[in-house]
Amino acid sequence: MEAFSEFLETIGYMTFSHERFWIALAVVVAVVVLYQLLGAFAPKSIAPVRGFFRRHPLVWLLIPAGLLIYFVYVSLGWNLWVSVSDWEAGSLEASYGWGGFDNYARMFTSDQFWPTLKNTLLLFCLIPLCLLLGLGLALIMDQGLRGTAVFRTLILLPFALSFVVTGTVWAYMYRPTGGVLNSFLSLLGVNVSAAMREGHLMWASSNSTIMLSIIIAMVWQFSGYVAVIFLAAIKNVPTNIINAAKLDGAYMPRIYGKMIIPQLKGAMGSCITILAMYALRSFDFIVSLVGYTTSSAWTLPVWMYNEAFQSNNFAYSAAISCFLLALVLVLILPLTYWTNRRK
Repeated sequence: MEAFSEFLETIGYMTFSHERFWIALAVVVAVVVLYQLLGAFAPKSIAPVRGFFRRHPLVWLLIPAGLLIYFVYVSLGWNLWVSVSDWEAGSLEASYGWGGFDNYARMFTSDQFWPTLKNTLLLFCLIPLCLLLGLGLALIMDQGLRGTAVFRTLILLPFALSFVVTGTVWAYMYRPTGGVLNSFLSLLGVNVSAAMREGHLMWASSNSTIMLSIIIAMVWQFSGYVAVIFLAAIKNVPTNIINAAKLDGAYMPRIYGKMIIPQLKGAMGSCITILAMYALRSFDFIVSLVGYTTSSAWTLPVWMYNEAFQSNNFAYSAAISCFLLALVLVLILPLTYWTNRRK
């Protein structure tokens, strides 16, 4: 609650303490009030304006378009400029002079760059795992068994949860002592204590298994969502084609393999794009699961956060974020094109 109050106070200071904000707000209010008064007492004076708006209703899109350009593209441009500025590391006082590409050279030569990039790309392993598991769950739900509606709700529930909640829950499950997983293995007769002394069954507490633990938790989070998407695509397959295949003597496994699954290309492309986007920006999930100080689990967003808010290297952090943006464009745009292209 204290952090939320501090956030509101900071937003209020950044917005309402500037004179330009109040001047712009006063101008907007004055124009709206004048327009309403003229419309009530002198409608003929604003008739051309009203006629213009009726003939060009898309003019109103200029307002959200302007906000989008300012808060997205102008912010991206500002971030790019910060990455090449002379803002000194560790300084809280901003400086926007030209500083060259030293931050990018420092980033590419850093000892953290390749391990962090490897962890970021390693999260892409959740894509084939979620696709296979989601397709299997969708095929099971397509059989029309009793309780399918309840089962569909249960497998979709993890995706409806906040990533912070999911990460916290899995953090408790992965605890070496008293965690759900090791307690369950103890019930099965596994000597957990001996395994822990040898460095096994440490899950998210071990550098060798920490990324595997993160991927397993993310697969649990997203596989139900992928299953629901696949099930909706399966239901859109024309039933007359399936019935004709059954009359010809084809068994259901062959119908699924030859007729239904090949028609899931669009749904599969959408799932791949969505999963790739979540894999590249999985900051809150990782931080809530293992924290932001465990360097063996750092991805590009976590590394960027540490440099900005733990070391106060804002220009260096901006360079990392620009590289992450370039990585997103390189990986996501081809997937989006492949998903939306038409035959």
